[in-house]
Amino acid sequence: MRYCVDMAEVKKINIRNKRATFDYEILEEYIAGIVLVGTEIKSIRLSKASLVDCYCYFEKNELWIRGMNISEYDWGTCNNHIPKRDRKLLLNRKELNKLSRALQDKGLTIVGLRLFLNERGLAKVAIGLARGRKSYDKREYLKANDAKREMDQAMKKYK
Repeated sequence: MRYCVDMAEVKKINIRNKRATFDYEILEEYIAGIVLVGTEIKSIRLSKASLVDCYCYFEKNELWIRGMNISEYDWGTCNNHIPKRDRKLLLNRKELNKLSRALQDKGLTIVGLRLFLNERGLAKVAIGLARGRKSYDKREYLKANDAKREMDQAMKKYK
């Protein structure tokens, strides 16, 4: 008997880095492919990944992500992957050149924002070119979010 899984039945995987939007002001966002091994994609499909404290860097004109934790696959054998290894990101050369030029500016970095599976079942990472926020900027960000939430609740009440 053969078991077949329809992609529509598989739950949507969307692992977010909530800390990145709080600590950084996102200037631009890119969608990048990611080079994975077999047990890594299986762990991602089980939502066992974390983007906290991950960032991207260039090495030999290639973009790599460091600090992304993909937990070991439970049913993996001796062929299991290393959870915190550096992983290569796949972008067009034009996008890579633009990002490398942008990193020359002081105070800019590239952070991972979210990890998801596209409609074909491939793992993608949304990365953002970001500038760090100061503590007073973070307070302003929280105030703006609170005000927006209150306005949304008030509008919902009158609908």
